[in-house]
Amino acid sequence: MTDVSSARDLCDYIDASPSPFHAVDETVRRLEAVGFSRLDEGEAWSLQPGDARYVVRADASLIAFRTGDRSPVESGFVIAGAHTDSPNLRLKPRPACGKEGYSQLGVEVYGGVLLHTWLDRDLGVAGRVIIEQSGQQARRNVRISEPIARIPSLAIHLDREVNDRGLLVNRQQHLPPVIAMGDAKIAFESLMMRLAGDAAAVRGFDLGLYDLTRPTVGGLDESLVFSARLDNLASCHAATCALAAAPARSDATRVIALFDHEEVGSSSAQGAAGPMLGDVLARIVEAADATARSGLARAMTRSFCVSADMAHAVHPNFPDRHESMHMPRIGQGPVIKTNAQQRYATDGATAARFRALCAEADVPVQDFVTRTDLACGSTIGPLTATRLGIATVDVGSPMLSMHSAREMCGAADVAMMVKALGRLFA
Repeated sequence: MTDVSSARDLCDYIDASPSPFHAVDETVRRLEAVGFSRLDEGEAWSLQPGDARYVVRADASLIAFRTGDRSPVESGFVIAGAHTDSPNLRLKPRPACGKEGYSQLGVEVYGGVLLHTWLDRDLGVAGRVIIEQSGQQARRNVRISEPIARIPSLAIHLDREVNDRGLLVNRQQHLPPVIAMGDAKIAFESLMMRLAGDAAAVRGFDLGLYDLTRPTVGGLDESLVFSARLDNLASCHAATCALAAAPARSDATRVIALFDHEEVGSSSAQGAAGPMLGDVLARIVEAADATARSGLARAMTRSFCVSADMAHAVHPNFPDRHESMHMPRIGQGPVIKTNAQQRYATDGATAARFRALCAEADVPVQDFVTRTDLACGSTIGPLTATRLGIATVDVGSPMLSMHSAREMCGAADVAMMVKALGRLFA
Protein backbone atom coordinates (compact mmCIF):
# COMPACT_ATOMS: atom_id res chain seq x y z
CA MET A 1 0.00 0.00 0.00
CA THR A 2 1.18 3.54 -0.78
CA ASP A 3 2.77 5.58 2.01
CA VAL A 4 0.13 8.28 2.39
CA SER A 5 1.71 10.42 5.12
CA SER A 6 2.73 13.15 2.65
CA ALA A 7 -0.71 12.99 1.03
CA ARG A 8 -2.42 13.42 4.39
CA ASP A 9 -0.15 16.38 5.14
CA LEU A 10 -1.17 17.89 1.81
CA CYS A 11 -4.82 17.48 2.82
CA ASP A 12 -4.12 19.40 6.03
CA TYR A 13 -2.32 22.14 4.06
CA ILE A 14 -5.22 22.56 1.62
CA ASP A 15 -7.85 22.43 4.36
CA ALA A 16 -6.07 25.36 6.04
CA SER A 17 -5.97 27.27 2.73
CA PRO A 18 -9.45 28.12 1.40
CA SER A 19 -8.06 31.28 -0.24
CA PRO A 20 -4.65 32.53 -1.46
CA PHE A 21 -4.43 34.66 1.69
CA HIS A 22 -4.88 31.61 3.89
CA ALA A 23 -2.40 29.62 1.76
CA VAL A 24 0.27 32.23 2.45
CA ASP A 25 -0.60 32.21 6.16
CA GLU A 26 -0.28 28.42 6.31
CA THR A 27 3.02 28.52 4.43
CA VAL A 28 4.33 31.17 6.83
CA ARG A 29 3.25 29.08 9.82
CA ARG A 30 5.17 26.08 8.52
CA LEU A 31 8.28 28.07 7.62
CA GLU A 32 8.41 29.94 10.92
CA ALA A 33 8.16 26.60 12.72
CA VAL A 34 11.58 25.71 11.26
CA GLY A 35 13.24 29.07 11.86
CA PHE A 36 12.28 31.35 8.97
CA SER A 37 11.64 35.02 9.78
CA ARG A 38 9.92 37.80 7.89
CA LEU A 39 11.55 40.61 5.92
CA ASP A 40 9.78 43.91 5.28
CA GLU A 41 10.08 45.12 1.69
CA GLY A 42 10.03 48.71 2.93
CA GLU A 43 13.11 48.29 5.11
CA ALA A 44 16.80 47.88 4.31
CA TRP A 45 17.95 44.27 4.29
CA SER A 46 21.00 42.81 5.95
CA LEU A 47 21.56 39.13 5.12
CA GLN A 48 24.12 36.58 6.20
CA PRO A 49 24.95 33.16 4.72
CA GLY A 50 22.48 30.57 5.94
CA ASP A 51 19.71 33.07 6.74
CA ALA A 52 16.16 31.70 6.40
CA ARG A 53 13.83 34.57 5.47
CA TYR A 54 10.58 35.25 3.65
CA VAL A 55 8.70 38.16 2.05
CA VAL A 56 4.93 38.53 1.65
CA ARG A 57 3.34 40.88 -0.87
CA ALA A 58 -0.35 41.83 -0.93
CA ASP A 59 -1.04 39.04 1.61
CA ALA A 60 -1.39 36.46 -1.18
CA SER A 61 2.12 35.98 -2.65
CA LEU A 62 5.22 34.78 -0.85
CA ILE A 63 8.92 34.38 -1.61
CA ALA A 64 11.05 32.49 0.91
CA PHE A 65 14.75 31.67 0.73
CA ARG A 66 17.81 30.28 2.45
CA THR A 67 20.86 32.38 1.55
CA GLY A 68 23.84 30.47 0.23
CA ASP A 69 27.36 30.38 1.59
CA ARG A 70 28.54 32.03 -1.64
CA SER A 71 27.20 35.11 -3.35
CA PRO A 72 24.47 34.42 -5.95
CA VAL A 73 26.78 36.18 -8.42
CA GLU A 74 29.07 33.17 -8.05
CA SER A 75 26.65 30.30 -7.32
CA GLY A 76 23.27 31.49 -8.58
CA PHE A 77 19.78 30.73 -7.32
CA VAL A 78 17.79 27.49 -7.40
CA ILE A 79 14.10 28.35 -7.48
CA ALA A 80 10.85 26.42 -7.19
CA GLY A 81 7.84 28.42 -8.37
CA ALA A 82 4.13 27.73 -7.93
CA HIS A 83 0.89 29.68 -7.48
CA THR A 84 -1.46 30.16 -4.53
CA ASP A 85 -4.69 30.89 -6.42
CA SER A 86 -7.24 28.46 -7.83
CA PRO A 87 -10.29 28.99 -10.07
CA ASN A 88 -13.38 29.85 -8.05
CA LEU A 89 -16.29 32.27 -7.71
CA ARG A 90 -15.47 35.70 -6.23
CA LEU A 91 -17.93 38.11 -4.62
CA LYS A 92 -18.63 41.32 -6.52
CA PRO A 93 -18.04 44.65 -4.68
CA ARG A 94 -21.80 45.09 -4.18
CA PRO A 95 -22.93 41.48 -4.12
CA ALA A 96 -26.31 41.69 -2.40
CA CYS A 97 -28.94 40.56 -4.90
CA GLY A 98 -31.89 38.23 -5.14
CA LYS A 99 -35.04 37.17 -6.96
CA GLU A 100 -38.36 35.61 -6.05
CA GLY A 101 -37.82 36.00 -2.32
CA TYR A 102 -34.31 34.49 -2.21
CA SER A 103 -31.27 36.33 -0.87
CA GLN A 104 -28.30 35.77 -3.17
CA LEU A 105 -24.73 36.92 -3.80
CA GLY A 106 -23.47 38.34 -7.08
CA VAL A 107 -20.30 36.52 -8.09
CA GLU A 108 -17.62 36.82 -10.76
CA VAL A 109 -15.92 33.82 -12.32
CA TYR A 110 -12.23 33.78 -11.39
CA GLY A 111 -10.11 31.81 -13.84
CA GLY A 112 -11.09 28.88 -16.03
CA VAL A 113 -13.76 27.39 -13.78
CA LEU A 114 -15.60 24.18 -14.70
CA LEU A 115 -18.86 25.93 -13.90
CA HIS A 116 -21.20 22.95 -13.56
CA THR A 117 -19.06 21.46 -10.78
CA TRP A 118 -20.06 24.30 -8.44
CA LEU A 119 -23.76 23.44 -8.53
CA ASP A 120 -25.44 21.71 -5.59
CA ARG A 121 -22.45 21.97 -3.25
CA ASP A 122 -22.32 23.18 0.33
CA LEU A 123 -20.28 26.36 0.10
CA GLY A 124 -18.47 28.57 2.59
CA VAL A 125 -16.87 31.98 2.16
CA ALA A 126 -13.20 32.82 2.67
CA GLY A 127 -10.69 35.54 1.89
CA ARG A 128 -9.69 38.92 3.28
CA VAL A 129 -11.55 41.90 4.71
CA ILE A 130 -10.21 45.40 5.30
CA ILE A 131 -11.72 47.03 8.36
CA GLU A 132 -11.35 50.52 9.79
CA GLN A 133 -11.12 51.09 13.52
CA SER A 134 -10.13 54.34 15.23
CA GLY A 135 -9.07 55.79 11.88
CA GLN A 136 -6.73 52.90 11.10
CA GLN A 137 -7.27 50.23 8.47
CA ALA A 138 -6.38 46.61 9.18
CA ARG A 139 -6.42 43.51 7.01
CA ARG A 140 -7.90 40.31 8.37
CA ASN A 141 -8.11 36.84 6.86
CA VAL A 142 -11.56 35.38 7.37
CA ARG A 143 -13.51 32.21 6.63
CA ILE A 144 -16.91 30.76 7.33
CA SER A 145 -16.58 27.00 7.45
CA GLU A 146 -20.31 26.36 7.55
CA PRO A 147 -22.68 25.74 4.62
CA ILE A 148 -24.07 29.23 4.16
CA ALA A 149 -24.38 29.20 0.36
CA ARG A 150 -25.55 26.90 -2.43
CA ILE A 151 -26.03 27.22 -6.18
CA PRO A 152 -29.06 25.03 -6.93
CA SER A 153 -29.33 23.26 -10.26
CA LEU A 154 -32.58 23.14 -12.22
CA ALA A 155 -34.68 20.00 -11.76
CA ILE A 156 -34.63 17.62 -14.72
CA HIS A 157 -38.43 17.82 -14.80
CA LEU A 158 -38.03 21.44 -15.97
CA ASP A 159 -35.30 20.69 -18.51
CA ARG A 160 -35.87 17.19 -19.90
CA GLU A 161 -33.14 17.41 -22.54
CA VAL A 162 -30.26 18.49 -20.32
CA ASN A 163 -28.59 15.05 -20.24
CA ASP A 164 -28.62 14.82 -24.03
CA ARG A 165 -27.69 18.32 -25.14
CA GLY A 166 -25.50 19.21 -22.15
CA LEU A 167 -25.80 21.82 -19.45
CA LEU A 168 -25.16 25.44 -20.45
CA VAL A 169 -24.40 27.67 -17.47
CA ASN A 170 -24.78 31.42 -17.95
CA ARG A 171 -22.24 33.14 -15.72
CA GLN A 172 -24.47 36.11 -14.89
CA GLN A 173 -27.85 34.40 -14.54
CA HIS A 174 -27.16 30.92 -13.19
CA LEU A 175 -24.29 31.27 -10.69
CA PRO A 176 -25.50 33.59 -7.87
CA PRO A 177 -25.73 31.35 -4.80
CA VAL A 178 -28.66 31.37 -2.41
CA ILE A 179 -27.63 32.39 1.12
CA ALA A 180 -31.00 33.01 2.83
CA MET A 181 -34.65 33.80 2.31
CA GLY A 182 -35.84 37.38 2.44
CA ASP A 183 -34.13 40.74 1.99
CA ALA A 184 -30.75 40.41 0.25
CA LYS A 185 -29.24 43.54 1.83
CA ILE A 186 -30.07 42.34 5.32
CA ALA A 187 -28.62 38.92 4.54
CA PHE A 188 -25.40 40.43 3.19
CA GLU A 189 -25.05 42.68 6.24
CA SER A 190 -25.44 39.57 8.40
CA LEU A 191 -22.68 37.88 6.38
CA MET A 192 -20.36 40.84 6.94
CA MET A 193 -21.16 40.74 10.66
CA ARG A 194 -20.15 37.06 10.72
CA LEU A 195 -16.91 37.83 8.91
CA ALA A 196 -15.81 41.10 10.48
CA GLY A 197 -17.82 41.60 13.67
CA ASP A 198 -18.91 45.09 12.56
CA ALA A 199 -20.36 45.39 9.07
CA ALA A 200 -20.11 49.19 9.15
CA ALA A 201 -16.34 48.98 9.70
CA VAL A 202 -15.71 47.02 6.49
CA ARG A 203 -13.98 49.19 3.88
CA GLY A 204 -13.19 46.51 1.33
CA PHE A 205 -12.92 42.78 0.83
CA ASP A 206 -11.52 40.05 -1.40
CA LEU A 207 -13.83 37.10 -0.83
CA GLY A 208 -14.67 33.91 -2.66
CA LEU A 209 -16.79 30.81 -2.32
CA TYR A 210 -15.18 27.48 -1.50
CA ASP A 211 -16.37 23.89 -1.29
CA LEU A 212 -16.67 22.68 2.29
CA THR A 213 -15.92 19.01 1.64
CA ARG A 214 -12.65 18.31 3.39
CA PRO A 215 -9.65 17.06 1.35
CA THR A 216 -9.13 13.34 1.84
CA VAL A 217 -7.03 10.38 0.83
CA GLY A 218 -9.37 8.05 -1.03
CA GLY A 219 -9.73 5.09 -3.31
CA LEU A 220 -10.09 1.46 -2.27
CA ASP A 221 -6.31 1.23 -1.84
CA GLU A 222 -5.80 4.83 -0.61
CA SER A 223 -3.94 5.63 -3.82
CA LEU A 224 -5.83 8.85 -4.57
CA VAL A 225 -6.37 12.31 -3.15
CA PHE A 226 -9.77 13.96 -3.55
CA SER A 227 -9.71 17.69 -2.88
CA ALA A 228 -10.46 21.20 -4.00
CA ARG A 229 -7.58 23.46 -5.08
CA LEU A 230 -5.04 20.73 -5.88
CA ASP A 231 -4.21 23.05 -8.78
CA ASN A 232 -2.01 24.49 -7.51
CA LEU A 233 -1.78 24.16 -3.75
CA ALA A 234 -0.26 20.71 -4.21
CA SER A 235 2.79 22.38 -5.79
CA CYS A 236 2.89 25.10 -3.11
CA HIS A 237 2.86 22.35 -0.49
CA ALA A 238 5.69 20.45 -2.20
CA ALA A 239 7.84 23.57 -2.51
CA THR A 240 7.22 24.56 1.11
CA CYS A 241 8.03 21.07 2.41
CA ALA A 242 11.20 20.90 0.32
CA LEU A 243 12.53 24.27 1.48
CA ALA A 244 11.58 23.66 5.11
CA ALA A 245 13.54 20.38 5.09
CA ALA A 246 16.51 21.66 3.07
CA PRO A 247 19.98 21.67 4.68
CA ALA A 248 20.76 24.88 6.52
CA ARG A 249 23.87 25.57 4.44
CA SER A 250 24.58 25.33 0.74
CA ASP A 251 26.63 27.21 -1.85
CA ALA A 252 23.55 28.35 -3.80
CA THR A 253 20.66 30.44 -2.46
CA ARG A 254 17.49 28.34 -2.47
CA VAL A 255 14.17 30.05 -3.17
CA ILE A 256 10.46 29.29 -3.37
CA ALA A 257 8.18 31.78 -5.14
CA LEU A 258 4.43 31.30 -4.61
CA PHE A 259 2.45 33.77 -6.71
CA ASP A 260 -1.15 34.91 -6.74
CA HIS A 261 -3.17 35.56 -9.94
CA GLU A 262 -1.73 32.80 -12.18
CA GLU A 263 -5.23 31.64 -13.09
CA VAL A 264 -6.06 35.04 -14.59
CA GLY A 265 -2.77 35.73 -16.39
CA SER A 266 -0.36 36.77 -13.57
CA SER A 267 -0.46 40.46 -14.52
CA SER A 268 -0.40 42.11 -11.10
CA ALA A 269 2.10 43.57 -8.65
CA GLN A 270 2.20 40.23 -6.84
CA GLY A 271 1.80 37.98 -9.90
CA ALA A 272 4.52 36.13 -11.79
CA ALA A 273 4.37 38.71 -14.60
CA GLY A 274 5.06 41.47 -12.08
CA PRO A 275 8.33 42.60 -10.51
CA MET A 276 8.20 40.74 -7.18
CA LEU A 277 10.61 37.89 -7.85
CA GLY A 278 13.09 40.11 -9.69
CA ASP A 279 12.92 42.66 -6.88
CA VAL A 280 13.64 40.09 -4.18
CA LEU A 281 16.45 38.37 -6.09
CA ALA A 282 18.10 41.71 -6.86
CA ARG A 283 18.03 42.66 -3.18
CA ILE A 284 19.56 39.32 -2.17
CA VAL A 285 22.37 39.90 -4.69
CA GLU A 286 22.90 43.43 -3.39
CA ALA A 287 23.00 42.23 0.21
CA ALA A 288 25.60 39.61 -0.68
CA ASP A 289 27.82 41.77 -2.88
CA ALA A 290 26.81 45.40 -3.36
CA THR A 291 29.93 46.11 -5.45
CA ALA A 292 29.37 43.41 -8.08
CA ARG A 293 28.83 44.90 -11.52
CA SER A 294 25.74 43.52 -13.33
CA GLY A 295 25.28 41.28 -10.29
CA LEU A 296 21.71 40.12 -10.95
CA ALA A 297 22.34 39.40 -14.63
CA ARG A 298 25.43 37.36 -13.71
CA ALA A 299 23.49 35.49 -11.02
CA MET A 300 20.73 34.61 -13.51
CA THR A 301 23.19 32.87 -15.83
CA ARG A 302 24.05 30.51 -12.95
CA SER A 303 20.46 29.93 -11.82
CA PHE A 304 17.76 27.35 -12.44
CA CYS A 305 13.99 27.50 -11.93
CA VAL A 306 11.53 24.63 -11.59
CA SER A 307 8.06 25.96 -12.32
CA ALA A 308 5.69 23.50 -10.62
CA ASP A 309 2.05 23.50 -11.72
CA MET A 310 -0.24 20.51 -11.93
CA ALA A 311 -0.26 18.36 -15.10
CA HIS A 312 -2.98 16.56 -17.04
CA ALA A 313 -3.11 12.82 -16.34
CA VAL A 314 -4.65 10.65 -19.05
CA HIS A 315 -8.38 10.28 -18.39
CA PRO A 316 -9.73 6.70 -18.50
CA ASN A 317 -12.98 7.85 -20.13
CA PHE A 318 -11.35 10.30 -22.56
CA PRO A 319 -7.95 8.85 -23.53
CA ASP A 320 -8.30 10.31 -27.03
CA ARG A 321 -7.78 13.81 -25.59
CA HIS A 322 -4.09 13.00 -25.05
CA GLU A 323 -1.21 12.75 -27.48
CA SER A 324 -0.68 9.01 -27.80
CA MET A 325 3.01 8.96 -26.80
CA HIS A 326 2.62 11.41 -23.93
CA MET A 327 -0.02 10.09 -21.53
CA PRO A 328 0.98 10.75 -17.91
CA ARG A 329 -0.54 8.44 -15.33
CA ILE A 330 -1.47 9.10 -11.73
CA GLY A 331 0.94 7.56 -9.26
CA GLN A 332 3.87 7.38 -11.63
CA GLY A 333 5.79 10.52 -10.78
CA PRO A 334 6.32 14.15 -11.82
CA VAL A 335 5.53 15.23 -15.37
CA ILE A 336 7.80 17.39 -17.55
CA LYS A 337 5.62 19.68 -19.68
CA THR A 338 6.85 20.75 -23.12
CA ASN A 339 5.37 22.95 -25.84
CA ALA A 340 7.07 24.14 -29.02
CA GLN A 341 5.12 27.42 -28.94
CA GLN A 342 6.70 28.25 -25.55
CA ARG A 343 3.49 27.91 -23.57
CA TYR A 344 5.85 25.99 -21.30
CA ALA A 345 9.45 27.14 -20.76
CA THR A 346 10.97 23.65 -20.93
CA ASP A 347 13.75 22.93 -23.41
CA GLY A 348 16.01 19.93 -23.82
CA ALA A 349 18.64 21.23 -21.42
CA THR A 350 16.25 22.16 -18.59
CA ALA A 351 14.33 18.90 -19.01
CA ALA A 352 17.60 16.98 -18.77
CA ARG A 353 18.51 18.79 -15.57
CA PHE A 354 15.17 17.96 -13.96
CA ARG A 355 15.45 14.32 -15.06
CA ALA A 356 18.85 14.17 -13.37
CA LEU A 357 17.39 15.58 -10.14
CA CYS A 358 14.63 12.97 -10.20
CA ALA A 359 17.13 10.17 -10.86
CA GLU A 360 19.18 11.31 -7.87
CA ALA A 361 16.00 11.30 -5.76
CA ASP A 362 14.96 7.88 -7.12
CA VAL A 363 11.76 9.36 -8.55
CA PRO A 364 10.31 8.35 -11.95
CA VAL A 365 9.59 11.02 -14.57
CA GLN A 366 6.83 11.33 -17.19
CA ASP A 367 6.32 13.64 -20.19
CA PHE A 368 3.36 15.67 -21.39
CA VAL A 369 2.80 17.35 -24.73
CA THR A 370 -0.63 18.65 -25.72
CA ARG A 371 -2.19 17.08 -28.79
CA THR A 372 -1.05 19.06 -31.82
CA ASP A 373 -4.66 19.84 -32.78
CA LEU A 374 -5.55 21.22 -29.32
CA ALA A 375 -4.65 24.53 -27.70
CA CYS A 376 -2.11 24.35 -24.89
CA GLY A 377 -2.48 26.08 -21.53
CA SER A 378 0.35 27.94 -19.86
CA THR A 379 1.71 28.77 -16.42
CA ILE A 380 4.31 30.86 -14.59
CA GLY A 381 7.37 29.21 -16.16
CA PRO A 382 7.44 31.19 -19.42
CA LEU A 383 6.81 34.42 -17.51
CA THR A 384 9.71 33.78 -15.14
CA ALA A 385 12.03 32.81 -17.97
CA THR A 386 11.04 35.88 -20.01
CA ARG A 387 11.32 38.43 -17.19
CA LEU A 388 14.53 37.14 -15.66
CA GLY A 389 16.31 35.28 -18.44
CA ILE A 390 16.63 32.22 -16.21
CA ALA A 391 16.79 28.60 -17.39
CA THR A 392 13.38 27.13 -16.53
CA VAL A 393 11.60 23.80 -16.70
CA ASP A 394 7.82 23.40 -16.33
CA VAL A 395 6.72 20.35 -14.38
CA GLY A 396 3.73 19.15 -12.39
CA SER A 397 2.11 16.21 -10.66
CA PRO A 398 -0.51 14.39 -12.79
CA MET A 399 -4.17 14.97 -11.91
CA LEU A 400 -7.74 14.66 -13.18
CA SER A 401 -10.70 17.07 -12.98
CA MET A 402 -8.43 20.13 -13.24
CA HIS A 403 -10.35 23.35 -12.49
CA SER A 404 -13.29 21.45 -11.02
CA ALA A 405 -14.65 22.38 -7.61
CA ARG A 406 -13.26 18.95 -6.59
CA GLU A 407 -10.10 17.57 -8.17
CA MET A 408 -8.16 14.31 -7.97
CA CYS A 409 -4.48 13.31 -7.92
CA GLY A 410 -2.33 10.40 -6.80
CA ALA A 411 -1.29 9.94 -3.18
CA ALA A 412 2.13 8.59 -4.19
CA ASP A 413 2.79 11.59 -6.43
CA VAL A 414 2.67 13.96 -3.47
CA ALA A 415 5.76 12.48 -1.84
CA MET A 416 7.54 12.10 -5.18
CA MET A 417 7.24 15.81 -6.00
CA VAL A 418 8.45 16.72 -2.51
CA LYS A 419 11.47 14.46 -3.02
CA ALA A 420 12.25 15.91 -6.47
CA LEU A 421 12.14 19.49 -5.18
CA GLY A 422 14.02 18.42 -2.08
CA ARG A 423 16.83 17.25 -4.35
CA LEU A 424 16.76 20.65 -6.08
CA PHE A 425 17.46 22.27 -2.70
CA ALA A 426 19.97 19.68 -1.42
